[in-house]
Amino acid sequence: MSAMIDYAKHASLPWLEERTVYLTRHGSHAYGTSLPTSDLDIRGVAIPPREYFLGFAQRFEQAESKDPDAVIYDVRKFMSLAADCNPNIIEVLWTDPADHLKVTPAAERLLDAREAFLSRNAKHTFSGYAIAQLKRINAHHRWLRNPPTAPPTRAEYGLPERTVIPKDQLQAAESAVRKRIDEWNLDMSALDVATRIDIENKIADHLTAIGVNDAERWNRAARSVGYDENFIHLLDKERVYTTRLREWGQYQTWKATRNPVRAEIEARWGYDCKNAMHLVRLLRMCREILEMGRVIVRRPDREELLAIRHGAWTYERLVEWADAEDKALDEVAARSPLPRSPDRARLDALCVSIVESAI
Repeated sequence: MSAMIDYAKHASLPWLEERTVYLTRHGSHAYGTSLPTSDLDIRGVAIPPREYFLGFAQRFEQAESKDPDAVIYDVRKFMSLAADCNPNIIEVLWTDPADHLKVTPAAERLLDAREAFLSRNAKHTFSGYAIAQLKRINAHHRWLRNPPTAPPTRAEYGLPERTVIPKDQLQAAESAVRKRIDEWNLDMSALDVATRIDIENKIADHLTAIGVNDAERWNRAARSVGYDENFIHLLDKERVYTTRLREWGQYQTWKATRNPVRAEIEARWGYDCKNAMHLVRLLRMCREILEMGRVIVRRPDREELLAIRHGAWTYERLVEWADAEDKALDEVAARSPLPRSPDRARLDALCVSIVESAI
């Protein structure tokens, strides 16, 4: 079944087919929500040759191809992302055996250890992906209901046709402000993804509660750099204008690249129903992981998910449900039997053992 992937496209990796230890269907075919027009997605894991571990001249993280849409990850990258409870990765370990295309003894060891990758971090990763879908839905809904009709002009924001401050000076000033804001931010690079998301969300909630939004942070940072109020006001207007201009460009790109079928559904229902289906699936999977300690990939609710994809839920119902479920998952995570974080030392030892056996 691994012949479904055209390994000839990876001529620079002649070892890839032989050293691919795991392949599985992924995406809608694995969820059970595929349509006749759905593309086939495949995900896999490979263990590169010995020199990729001991030398410095060669690197491998992943190999990608189209038709089918396939991604094969280096075992180390795969296990690191799975330990972070990355939704697109962790579910690869929980696909139905009927969807497995290649399973070697090394893959069996990964599959046997799949529960060790689960933790309460799922609250932040699965929910985070879902809320990202919701933000995209909200943006498109806004464009559908009240589409911008023209690019913003400088005059609309009280700016002269040409800036009175040279462009390089504006860029230098904005860079200084951003640097000051960065200095205020905590360095959380050593934290796992889910913990970082959790802390960032709590900080954002606290700042919102005390009335400090992004614009206020920007102005306070500009004052701390030493700029006077008139210059800060001008900087702020330039920044808002640039943001609106960028949003106009995003709107134009969205209009030009929309899938015609999805565009028709959006026009009918007022939002992207396919994104809505994924949002609901992600939040439900999040709850299942936290409550049951399992990732249910092949969806028992496939019929309802497909109905949502075809407009069964109104936009208002979707937003209300998603907001309520996201908040409810905080309590679900608090009482979950899963550990706060996975045992990374155990998983790292497993990775070492799997690699040693292969090289």
